[in-house]
Amino acid sequence: MNKSLSTLAAALALAGLAVSAHAAKDVVVAVQSNFTTTDPYDANDTLSQAVAKSFYQGLYGFDKSLKMVPVLADSHTVSKDGLVYTFKLKSGVKFHDGTAFNAEAVKVNFDRVTNPENKLKRYTLYKNIAKTEAIDATTVRVTLKEPFSPFINTLAHPSGVMISPAALAKYGSKGIAQNPVGTGPFKFVEWKSTDYLKVAKFDGYWKKGYPKIDSITWRPVVDNNTRAAMMQTNEAHFAFPMPPEAVETLSKKASLEVIKAPSIIHRYISMNTTQKPFDNPKVREAINYAINKDALVKVAFSGYAIPAQGVLPQGVEYATKLGPWPYNPAKARELLKEAGYPNGFESTLWSAYNYTTAQKVIQFVQQQLGQVGIKVQVRALEAGQRVELVESAQDPATAPVRMYYVGWSSSTGEADWAMRPLLASESVPPKMFNTAYYQNPEVDADIAKALVTTSNTEKARLYGDAQQRIWKDAPWAFLVTEQLLSVHARNLTGFYVIPDGSFNFDEAELK
Repeated sequence: MNKSLSTLAAALALAGLAVSAHAAKDVVVAVQSNFTTTDPYDANDTLSQAVAKSFYQGLYGFDKSLKMVPVLADSHTVSKDGLVYTFKLKSGVKFHDGTAFNAEAVKVNFDRVTNPENKLKRYTLYKNIAKTEAIDATTVRVTLKEPFSPFINTLAHPSGVMISPAALAKYGSKGIAQNPVGTGPFKFVEWKSTDYLKVAKFDGYWKKGYPKIDSITWRPVVDNNTRAAMMQTNEAHFAFPMPPEAVETLSKKASLEVIKAPSIIHRYISMNTTQKPFDNPKVREAINYAINKDALVKVAFSGYAIPAQGVLPQGVEYATKLGPWPYNPAKARELLKEAGYPNGFESTLWSAYNYTTAQKVIQFVQQQLGQVGIKVQVRALEAGQRVELVESAQDPATAPVRMYYVGWSSSTGEADWAMRPLLASESVPPKMFNTAYYQNPEVDADIAKALVTTSNTEKARLYGDAQQRIWKDAPWAFLVTEQLLSVHARNLTGFYVIPDGSFNFDEAELK
């Protein structure tokens, strides 16, 4: 055992757990970056929410194929006007601290996230809730401010979890992030931000016979080669994402299995449309023409991605195929000249991630843009820097972000959550993630109208129109949709990466 794992085992032993990285049913999972919080309502990133699935659950969720399934809710009904949702809850469910899960617990959680004074990052996702009422122990009624057709999809989003009301009262709305208490299959043990997050089996879990493993140790491992090496040396049972360049080598190891799967994760570069030169649509078009997406797939993703086919990746409900955007550097130079930049310009390109593949992307884009006269300084941000410099910017006029490489997956599976947080005028930081500071009244209107209609035909029309407008306005450089590459030890079964880049490990078993 190497030094870091010895230290981990020692720390866990001090915590009263006689475990090691390879205890009989302890699963070690290597992931690409640090976790920002254990409070899904206050998380911006998929990874933090994915890890929180260890100890938290919501009323609804998704299975390994991104099919919506009931979890803590048994069923629901909707009023004819689309405003009132009545849920029947599972009975006999306990939180890890012994508190009963019931309708009052649902009310406490929804009241917390819908209170703007709590300043939770996922407030926008739930702000349409007007009130939540506990009718009896297993019946809860939620009234919306206006009809919102994807409401159940929203509740299946990994942020929509149930936290123990007793724990919230004890630790407070901010303190709960260091002391998570849910109804999930595992209970929280310890979090060392740069080293690991540890969870252990909850013996009182409501689903009898589960979980089938004793604990999970989540380890952030930024370097691609180190994640691959941990699988080679049996220091980890599961790794995601798997570096594309390591697939061939790891596929040859009999004790490992590499899994390739489609995703709804799209990668793009937002451009700050309020700042020169990106306020000029011709400049933004030029940048799209200047990047060879096929070459990017080969160089940065070793072929395990496809050029972006539109604003939304295929697989998201109501996605419209519009691309890929063609590679044409001559056209890019022509557009730059028309925009008043015949000799190009200088700017910055930041990455929301500092792992190896992301660094390859921004270095490739830097080289591509340089060929048409655009000189960019690149910088890969750590999680804390990303929050400080980009997500917490208070004033669009002084926001320091210019070009920003980032990704998104619609963890509700539908078009609203793939567009509204990223491209609606209301969604600029710090409220949400419109890092292009993009504003188009017609797009805003399409998104708003689609939320209240129950007609699938009308939704398709509205979302299609919005995507056409966004594609034409080009607030992003539309890059790729990734393939999901993970690797697991063959003696670990039932552990999956689902299409939004999150995890499903309900059936995880170590044999």
